[in-house]
Amino acid sequence: MWCRRDCLRALALSAMGASGAVVRAESRVAAATPAARTASGRLVIAVNDKATFAYLPLTLADRLGYFSAEGLNVQIRDLNEPGQALQALLSGSVQALSAPFSQTVQLLARGQRFPSIVLQGRASQVVLGVSRKTLGGFRTLRDLRGHRVAITALGSDSHRLVQVLLASAQMGSDDVHFLPMPSASVALAAFRQGQVDAICYADPLVTLLEQDGALRVVADTRTVRGNADVFGGHMPAGCVSVSADYLERHGPECQALVNAVVHALKWLQTAGPSDIIKTVPESFFQGDRALYLAAFSRSREAWVPDGLMPESGPNNVARMLARVGEKEFFQSVELAQTFTNVLAKKAKARFRA
Repeated sequence: MWCRRDCLRALALSAMGASGAVVRAESRVAAATPAARTASGRLVIAVNDKATFAYLPLTLADRLGYFSAEGLNVQIRDLNEPGQALQALLSGSVQALSAPFSQTVQLLARGQRFPSIVLQGRASQVVLGVSRKTLGGFRTLRDLRGHRVAITALGSDSHRLVQVLLASAQMGSDDVHFLPMPSASVALAAFRQGQVDAICYADPLVTLLEQDGALRVVADTRTVRGNADVFGGHMPAGCVSVSADYLERHGPECQALVNAVVHALKWLQTAGPSDIIKTVPESFFQGDRALYLAAFSRSREAWVPDGLMPESGPNNVARMLARVGEKEFFQSVELAQTFTNVLAKKAKARFRA
């Protein structure tokens, strides 16, 4: 998760520009031999909080040995401070970034080309809920006026979801009190103690509050239908991005990376509880496997089955960003340069995803 201040600071720290057009890079990738054995070497991927469900396919690709099967030595670098993962990509200390697709759109609006090469999620996987204790009389979004809403961070997906919902009710951000809480444990305690009246967060925290009967769900983007109710269609979420220059110069490595992630996405489509228990790192369960599995079952349709960017996805993201006050960045953005489906299509055909 990140905020505009973090991104601007990151951009200021780095003067690098992504040279070469995405179209030219795609042409070189298309001409490369797709066999896994053509890829070799070390590749570092930065991610902000890899334990979140949004980036689970990346962890699975690593745990299931799909990266090594493609000839890659991949290191996933988990950077927990907002903006650190993006800074690592811009500075060149990592080759790839697993992050919300909206970051890719914003970077292009500022003249930086870091196209998504494989999509992990088609829904935001965050939920807005209100406290049954402090907002028991909640009826409509207008009832949030003047109340305290916990979010992960300013500028995060959870923040934007609330902003979009407020706009739909002819309200603005000033009508509620946003309280950024990056720590799930802190957010949970604040909600239970009545320090906040509503919370917009991801699983497994949301499922825990649902099971406790403490939360009334107002908007749920863990499902395709719930996501469409809020955003009007698919909302591309977690993706893997690289610079346009890296894509052009390292086509085989990029293809191998996409192959591994698509392979993991296919695995997810049929994975059962026992598969998850055996594969997901124990630390992800936070001492409660049953809760993790319950949350997993609520979110599983949010992952794309094949790594492909939905046709309407980039437009939906740009429209969402405009609705939350970032319209000025997108008047001249060519959304076709924010992603490529060339590599994912090859992987889809190979694995029949």
